[in-house]
Amino acid sequence: MIESTTFLVVLSALFLSVAMAIIRVIKGPTAPDRIVGLDTINTIVIVGMVIFGYSTNSVIYIDVAIVYALLSFISTLFIAKYLEGGEF
Repeated sequence: MIESTTFLVVLSALFLSVAMAIIRVIKGPTAPDRIVGLDTINTIVIVGMVIFGYSTNSVIYIDVAIVYALLSFISTLFIAKYLEGGEF
């Protein structure tokens, strides 16, 4: 189990990282920059779910994080293919 102070420090670092990624999504001069920002947010959310699952000794959060990571990866591939101009 993670101590509560360690959990809060990690959680605040994750929130700061999400804030920086949101700035990239808003400011991003091109569409690929915005997609990378959204993918970064997805990755940070996955890390947050794993850390929360570890801190509460609940395996279900880690299982959900694995499924979310797979869906995030597939959606990023489809968006990249769309931006490239290819057909599905």
